[in-house]
Amino acid sequence: NSHPELAQAVAERLNVPLTPCTVKKFSNGEINVKISESIRDEDVFIIQSGCSDVNDNLMELLILISACKGASARRITAVIPCFPYARMDKKDKSRAPISAKLVANMLAVAGCDHVITMDLHASQIQGFFDFPVDNLYSEPLMINYIKRNIPDWKNSIIVSPDAGGAKRVTAIADKLGIEFALIHRQRQHKGENAPEKMEVLVGDVRDKVAILVDDMIDTGNTLVLAAKSLQENGAKTIYALISHGCTNCVFLGSGAFIIPSRTGEIFITGEECKLHGDVKSATVSVKAGKGILTHPINPN
Repeated sequence: NSHPELAQAVAERLNVPLTPCTVKKFSNGEINVKISESIRDEDVFIIQSGCSDVNDNLMELLILISACKGASARRITAVIPCFPYARMDKKDKSRAPISAKLVANMLAVAGCDHVITMDLHASQIQGFFDFPVDNLYSEPLMINYIKRNIPDWKNSIIVSPDAGGAKRVTAIADKLGIEFALIHRQRQHKGENAPEKMEVLVGDVRDKVAILVDDMIDTGNTLVLAAKSLQENGAKTIYALISHGCTNCVFLGSGAFIIPSRTGEIFITGEECKLHGDVKSATVSVKAGKGILTHPINPN
């Protein structure tokens, strides 16, 4: 139920029909699953992402895996384009949970044999599993999009909105033969609700096409702050390329997030992105990574 359109697109690309499956909820919120065909001794691929209602989607996935295990499936692969709780991959402060490890344990206990995911927030999450994990990259989609859709891309600069994305942007910049920049984010004073600002730490964006690249967009705060910083530093046009649009509150039409006037286009490769209100100052295009996801399912 997380993204039936993506599941249908993958099935059509593989020329394999989707197995009928009914997922219902009882009045108290409990999830009930019914698989309508025999899957005995079959390789089963369950496509379920961690976007939007992440807890319901995760519970549906675990129950489906358990149902397939009980139905004598030979091998169960969970195709999870956006891995749930991927941002909680380490203990970054006292008493903080490592929720990504907990999700890995839950998948193993449910009976999963293999995980296919896309653009993990941190590659070390693969080490949380004792069975194979394929971490696929949207980098080829992004490079293709830049070459096809961004005019004067040879005079552009690839920008990471935080230090954690440095490896991602340098890889794209090297393949395109252009420069990269890093933005530093900091709070103006101590306190959880203190205002934040961003400043370009590495690279010169003046009079260039700035291409922001990030793995995930949730509230949109980071993207907006980064775009404002690039605009203040003289960027000619600003594009944003995102792997996962994780929620249904990307750019609120109420004006909670104002996209800077030079933002040309926002491109999301992974999840279904639901937009509320009018995004007048930027075009938003969403392209599901079905081609990337189908390759490990059927390499031929």
